Amino acid sequence: MNAIKDATKRARNTPGALGRYGEDLAARWLTEVGMSVLERNWRCRAGEIDIVARDGDALVVCEVKTRRTSPFQHPMAAVPPRKAERLRALAEIWLHEHGGPPPGGARIDLVGVTLPRRGSPAVEHARGVA
Repeated sequence: MNAIKDATKRARNTPGALGRYGEDLAARWLTEVGMSVLERNWRCRAGEIDIVARDGDALVVCEVKTRRTSPFQHPMAAVPPRKAERLRALAEIWLHEHGGPPPGGARIDLVGVTLPRRGSPAVEHARGVA
């Protein structure tokens, strides 16, 4: 039984598991604020979109950044200009492959998830970041 607990704890501590957990929280958050999640982890040759969602008649490409609480970089500061460019390019590819932009257009949002050592995770949502 302890071996299972240890394996579960190690899985939560890996970067991939941390990112998946943050994306799960972000998808739940977006749904709770009235958005519809269309796809998660959509990939093409140019990269990956964490979440593609609908907000009314607008398409939302959502980048999720998850961090443990630390005095260093806040998750909302983790999208430098180069990453923003790539997200815009990925959004264009997704739109091209899925019939073009909806009537409400498209935007890029960022969801930052901060995991404290104790207590509940904090989720922040910034709309139209790139």
